[in-house]
Formats: sequence, C-alpha cells, structure tokens
Amino acid sequence: MPPAPYPGVPVPAPKPPLPRFPHPEPREYHEMLRTWNYAWWKPVVGIVLVLVGMVVVAPLLLLPILVVGAAMEPGSFWENFQKAGTLQEVGPTALLYLNLALGSSILVCWAVMRVVHRMRPRWLTSVVPKMRWRLFFIFVGISVVALVASIVVSMLMPGDQEADLTGQVNEITATTLWLGLIVLLTTPFQAAGEEYVFRGYLMQAVGSLSRSRWLALIVTATLFALAHGVQNFPLFFDRFMFGFIAGWLVIRTGGLEAGIAMHILNNFLAFGYALAFSDLSSTLNVSEVGWENIPLTLTQAGTYAVLVLLVARKLDVQRRTAPPADLLPKEEQPKAQPVGSGA
Repeated sequence: MPPAPYPGVPVPAPKPPLPRFPHPEPREYHEMLRTWNYAWWKPVVGIVLVLVGMVVVAPLLLLPILVVGAAMEPGSFWENFQKAGTLQEVGPTALLYLNLALGSSILVCWAVMRVVHRMRPRWLTSVVPKMRWRLFFIFVGISVVALVASIVVSMLMPGDQEADLTGQVNEITATTLWLGLIVLLTTPFQAAGEEYVFRGYLMQAVGSLSRSRWLALIVTATLFALAHGVQNFPLFFDRFMFGFIAGWLVIRTGGLEAGIAMHILNNFLAFGYALAFSDLSSTLNVSEVGWENIPLTLTQAGTYAVLVLLVARKLDVQRRTAPPADLLPKEEQPKAQPVGSGA
C-alpha cells in the first residue's frame, strides 16, 4: 500500500479488477448473475434501476428530439409536441424518439451490469460472452422462413386475410420516405433494446433470484406483454407467446441472438406493412386483434423455435458459461499438441 499523503489517514485500497470468469461453476443464461459475489439484493436493485432507466431516464434525456421535431413541423408547437409524445400521431419525430428511447435501454442494462454486479456488459449478450454474429444472421434467415410459413397458413384460413394483402397502396410522400429511413436505421436498435431488457437483464435477474427458468420465462413474458399497454386477450396472448418463446430460445441457445433476430424481422414487417397499406399510428396503438391471429402467431413462433433448435444442435451452440482454458485446473486443461504432429 502506498504511503498516506497525510499522517494517520490511510489510503483506501484500490478496488480489485473485474474477474475474467465471474461464476464459480458453469451457468445457464438465466442464472448468469449468480456470480462469486452474488447477493440477493443486487438483482432486486438492478430490476428497479433498469425499469426506471427505461421508462423515465432515457425518455427524459432524449426529450430534445421531441422539442426540435415539434418546432420544425408546421402548426402549433405544443400540439405537435403532445401528439408526438403520446404517439397519437406517429410521424418521423415520434418514431425516431420512440426507437431511440427503447434502443438506449441497451446502455441502461450495460450500466447496471457494470455498476451493480461488477460484471462486464458482454455477459448480458451471451454465455460466450459476446454477440455471435454468424449465429445471429443464420437466425435472421430462419425468421424469414417462419414468416413465410405463417403467411401460407393465413392464406389457407377462412376469412378476409387476402383482402388485407391486396388493399390500396399508400401514396409515397416525403413523410413516408423519412419514416421508411427511420424504420430502416433505428428499428434494429429498438428491437434489440427490448430484448436486452426483457430477455436479457430481467431474465437473468428473475432467474438468478428464483433459480427457476420457468418462473423467469413466465414473469418476463408477462411483463413484456403488459408493457405494450391496453389490449384484449388475443393480443396479450400473441405478445406473451412471443416473449415466452423468445425467452425459451435465449436459454436454449445461451444468448440473445435468436430473440433479437425474430424481433427485428417482426417489427420490420409490421412497420413496413403500415407504411405501405395502413398507418403507423394505428399500428403502434393497436389494442385489439381477433382470435384468428393466434394460429398465425403459433405457426410463426413454433416454426422459428423448431428450426432454431435444430440449427443450434447441429452447430453445437454453447448454452452454458465456460472458463477460459488457462483458468481450468491443470488436470482439465487441454494438452498441447507436439509440433509437427499434424493435428
């Protein structure tokens, strides 16, 4: 310890560095907050901080986007500000604000991981720990196949599903082009932000507290559905099943890649359809769907889940944390191959 600058005043010892491998034994994704220094209050505090950061702090910090956008649009500043802030009328300003506010939840989760749990934020992405980009893009392709399957089922179902796909195309305006650009550039961050909150931090926090994957899945899927506001039961069930299956795939694949891939494609489809045939205001404020929507949801999510599991098994995807080779006991460390062995 260095000498004290003042007699009798000890110099505080520096904090120990973050451990390279934070777990006393391999962990599945939902238990990754059970580290060497785990304490029950940490995930409780973390849940509060993440929800406050997502609902209060991030929207307040990004409020200048609403102010500037409302001032630039024609008409009354206060009316523009109120409509955009409450999503009554979703234009470029409202959509940009919403997507960036939700996307910034990633930073909120990272900060809580670092400060509360003293873990590197990358442990929130996967058990590796990092974003497995090759796996992510494979899952994007699978999500397209699942979407096609749900479209085929919708065409076979009785009703007016075909009418929805043959409606009049909206006129392309400057506003439409701005909205399309915002959807293209910011929707991936918005979808990833929701995944980092619900299938990421909340999954790990509830799972670490309860030691139960099923309780973690049910709680996070319920919170995800409720976070979308007022809704009838078929719509609640649709969102609950999306959250439940996405969370189950996160545990079975050991990371957020599957949930993020499916979420991004779903949002691209919903926003793209709204721009082409409907409007974003009604899409974002929808509160009711019919019971016929449930078979489509189960078809898409079920197809996606089966294909993801098959690919994960084929690629032998890691689903538990594993210490680096140099941290293993000597008897468990891989033996070096002799030079020229051809191995």
